[in-house]
This record gives sequence, structure tokens and C-alpha cells, in this order.
Amino acid sequence: MSKLYPGTCHCNQIELYLNLPLALSDYSPRACDCDFCSEHDLMYVSDPQGTLEIVSTISLQHLRQGSQQAEFLRCANCEQIVAVVANIDGEYKGAINSDCLHDADLLSAPTPVSPKALSKDEKKARWAKHWSKVKISEPD
Repeated sequence: MSKLYPGTCHCNQIELYLNLPLALSDYSPRACDCDFCSEHDLMYVSDPQGTLEIVSTISLQHLRQGSQQAEFLRCANCEQIVAVVANIDGEYKGAINSDCLHDADLLSAPTPVSPKALSKDEKKARWAKHWSKVKISEPD
């Protein structure tokens, strides 16, 4: 039975709904060591059997870094990164910024990851294996 974990950006303009097959305490956020994620102290949670829904009342900022394959979604108002997404085989997949989750304190200790050591193809394969399906709703 899946569980729904809500979250928001700092200013509540973006609502996030992470649906996971396991309890949140069974997940360890991935702490990416790339320059961008390290600078913003970002850690991500996802499950390939889960889903992430992002509902924004304002337009999201889409930022690209590193290999330019993934998009970091940022609130245009409070500037918090809420998720990272990529189009993988015609489907959006991604991971939520664990700091956005209302119950983030239930997460296990972070696990360091180093995608900057991977090739473009290896990154996409890793994301396809670990990230959740994503649905994004934002104003036109």
C-alpha cells in the first residue's frame, strides 16, 4: 500500500505530492556532490515505483546544469529548488528536494552520490532506474 507525503516550497506557491510504496523512514535522501547541488545543499528522494506530482500556482523556473539533460525546478518567488526532472524515453521522471517534504525529519541519514563521475548515458540510465514518474501542473 502506497503512502502520500506532501510538501511545499518555502512560500507555499508550489505544492508537492510524493507517493511512495514504502514508509518515508525507509528512504535515505541522496546527497549529490555536483557543484550546483552542493552549493544549494540539495538532497533528493524518489522511488521508481512511486510518483511525484508538482502543482504550482506560478510559473516554475527551469534551470539546467552539468550535462544539460536534467532540469532543476525552482520557485520563481522564494527561489527554492523543489525537484529535478528529466525526459527519459518520452516520460518525465524526477526526484523531490527532500527539504520540501513536510515529514523530512522521518528520512534516514543521507547517502552521498556522485553523478558527475558518470557519462551522459550513464546518468540517464541511473535516473531511469531510481527516479519517480512526475506530473507537473503550472500556469501557462
